[in-house]
Order: sequence, then C-alpha cells, then structure tokens
Amino acid sequence: MDGWAEDARAWRTALGVTLAAGLLRLLLAAWLPLFPDETYYWEWSRHLAGGYFDHPPMIALLIAAGVALVGHHPFAVRLFPVLAGVVASLATIGIARRLAGDVAARTAAIVLACMPLVATGLVLATPDAPLLATTACGLYAVVRALQSPLRSRGSLAWWSAAGVALGLAFASKYTSILLPVSLTIAVIARPSLRSRLREPGPYVACVLATLVFLPVLQWNAAHDWISFRFQLQHGLGTGARGSPLKRELDLLGGQLGLVSPILFVVGAVAVWRALRRPVDDVRFALAMVATASWAFFVYSALKKSVEANWPAPSYVPGVALLVAAPGLARWTRRGVILAAVLVAIVYVHALVPVLPLPARRDPIARSAGWSAMAARVDAARRLAPGSRAWVGADRYQDVSELAWHLDGEPDVFCMCFTGRTNQYALWPQFPQRAHLGDALVLALDETPDVHGTVVTLTPYFTSATRGALAPLLRGRDTVSVRRVWVLEGYRGGWPARVAP
Repeated sequence: MDGWAEDARAWRTALGVTLAAGLLRLLLAAWLPLFPDETYYWEWSRHLAGGYFDHPPMIALLIAAGVALVGHHPFAVRLFPVLAGVVASLATIGIARRLAGDVAARTAAIVLACMPLVATGLVLATPDAPLLATTACGLYAVVRALQSPLRSRGSLAWWSAAGVALGLAFASKYTSILLPVSLTIAVIARPSLRSRLREPGPYVACVLATLVFLPVLQWNAAHDWISFRFQLQHGLGTGARGSPLKRELDLLGGQLGLVSPILFVVGAVAVWRALRRPVDDVRFALAMVATASWAFFVYSALKKSVEANWPAPSYVPGVALLVAAPGLARWTRRGVILAAVLVAIVYVHALVPVLPLPARRDPIARSAGWSAMAARVDAARRLAPGSRAWVGADRYQDVSELAWHLDGEPDVFCMCFTGRTNQYALWPQFPQRAHLGDALVLALDETPDVHGTVVTLTPYFTSATRGALAPLLRGRDTVSVRRVWVLEGYRGGWPARVAP
C-alpha cells in the first residue's frame, strides 16, 4: 500500500510539474514581444490554406484559433502553441510511465521542465510546438499498441490513434516523416517486431495518416509541389557555406545548448544501451526513432547547415529512455541542475538583459524595437501624397513585423527582389493591388548610398524620398537600423525578381 501511495504521489507530482512549467511558459509568452518568425506565421493565419511555401498549415491554424479567442496580442499568437508544448510533455511522461512507472514519469517531467529546448523553445509560436505534441502523442499510441496483444481490439485502437497523430504531425512539419521511417526500420531490424506486420493496425494507421494529411497533399499538388521542393532543397540541397566539419560541430553545439551538455550525453548513453541491448520491443523501437532521426540530421549537415531545433522530436523518446535507464540517476540529476541554471539565465535575460552580448548578436533582441519602427513607417504613410499609401519591406521578417504592429493590420508587401522565395511570393503583390498614382512607403536597411531596392523601383514611380531613420532598439542598444523611404506616384509595371 505504501508503494502504491508513493507511486500515486509521484504521478501527481509529474502532472503538477508539467502543468506548472506550462503556466510559466504562458506567462513568459504573454510578456515577450513577438519574434519575426512568429509574425510571419501569424500572417499565414490571416490566409488559412492547406499549406504554405515553408511549412504545412498546423501552426497557422493554432495561431488563428488563439487570435479568434483572445484578440490581437502576443499571448493570443502563442496560446495554443504553448498548450501544444504541454501536450507534448504530458505524452512524453506518459511514455516514461509505461516504460518504468510513476517515479520515472516524475523524473521525465522534471527533465522536460528544465530542458532549454522545452523551457524556452516552447514559449514561441513555431511549427515545432505542434510537431512535438503530435509526435509525442503518436509515439505514446505506438507504445500502447506494441504493449497490447497481437491482433487485439486494443492494439487496433492504439494503431488507429497513432495514425491520426501521425497525420497531424505531417500537417505540422514535413520532417515528421522520420517517425514512420524509423519505426519501419525498427520493425525490419528486430524479428520479434515483424509479427506486427501480420496485424491490420499498422496499415490502418498509414491510411488514417494519409487521410488526415490529404488537404496538405492537395494544396501542394495545386501549387506544383512547391513546399515539398523547398524543404528538400532546404535540408538536402547543395551550395552550403562553410565546411561539413564546421556544420557538424555547429549541430552538436546547438544540441548541447538546447538540451544541456550533461543531459545530452546521458541521454545518448541511454539510447545507445536500449539500441544495443533492448529490454523489450518498445525500448528498441523508441531507441531506433531517436537514433534514426538524429542520424538523418547528421547526414543533412554534410550538405547544408542544420538548425539546432530540427532534431527536437528525437528527444521525446530520448527523455523517456533516459529516465527509464538504470544507473544514470546521479548524472541525470546533475544535468537537470545545469539545465535549470541555463534556463534561469535565459529567463532573466529575456526580462532584463544581463548577458554581455552585443544587441546585434543577441537572439532575444530580435523581438525588440519593431513597434517603434512601425510607428515611424506609419507616420510616413499618413503623410504620403496620393490616393493611397502602401507599405513594404525587403525581407519577410520585416514585412510581417510591420503588418503586426501597424494600425489596422494592413497588408504589407515584400519587395524580396533577391534572397530566398517565401510565402509572400504566392500572395498578390504590389502591382496587383495598387493603382496608378499610389505611394509606397518602404522600411529598408540603412546604407551609405541609395538602397538597391529603391534604385530598382525608382523607374516605376515619379519620385523617391529618403525619410527618417527607424532604428530597432532594445533599451538603449541598437539591434539594427532601418531607413524609411517614400516612393510617390506609381506609374505601373514592376521589376522581375532575381533568383538567388
């Protein structure tokens, strides 16, 4: 009875830690200004569709739901992505509980609450939030299916749940394809798992996943598979800068920062043990998911730079295996302490800058100063002559931040004559919306001479006037500087975009 009571307390603690950590992230989400990628995804939420140039639509759907519920506020944009992070944590501690009981679930909850990847990354509205939630739920369903008797009703029900979760993962981020691929490798590699191919569950899961993902497939088919092609080039294309060794070291350094060095090492040890000498089929399958996902990004880094957050789903099975592995508790506790210190520093720095980082190199400073810059642009827009003054900028980040901060949430155009293509290229451009005589107010990087975009556009307007400086400031520190330009008297026509 005492053991049962201890387990019950451990499970309640696991739930309490997870919910408390989620509440803390919600509070931080309400306080921090939106980062450029978040306002970019918010722009998507104003044009709901089955897909977008960069990613599938799940993040846009979550943001649209939050804005409809709360209104125009950073908290609204982040509300459901943060809740998705809580779901990811709950599913992960559920996996740990299935592997090693309530005490392991409690440890997993503490690890996740302190891990920088979760504590900081899941504050923001990015596709990683729904990806982690759906991946964790899918893995939990797979664990339950593998723990159910072969060809039983319970097995079929859990495989079906896994299929739905997998389809939602596909609709969150395309790298979720690594989950079924790695599970397939696990089934082929382990004879005792091959018997699962003789039950209908895995095939039902594939059908359900495809049905859930079908709107994304239809959107891509209607747009020449542009999103798929972009992501393949983005992750596996050629033309990357720097040496493969540097990119591999950057990938490793990013993981040490997002997970913390100690937790990364002990987690890798736990996964390796489960892969070499698995106690059961479930642990082997989880270890293969973690390993194959990570191996893919190691391979990808040979060709292109890999962003630190891309391997994030591999830490769902990694954390579950870590807390279930014997003999690693001492180092896990040390890793949690180090991770908690790192997160505390980041949280304090987000509120009051304490780290000796120049504002131009401070990742948190990327969210600062946009409101003041938008006010400068808005003032120029109101004074511009012509029947209507439109607004534009040179990068999708600037465009989306202006759209978020300008009065009335107007449509803002991306000039984007160079650089990579983005979602704005798929929406109506300035020449499709403007009339002859209209003005265009631009926020562009400050340059010693006339900005190249102004030079490109000058033949299509009667005049171009240099306006006020619009610096992006965090406190008194300058992050970067924009210059407002006013182009008057639109004449018609438009220059062609130069491919990167």
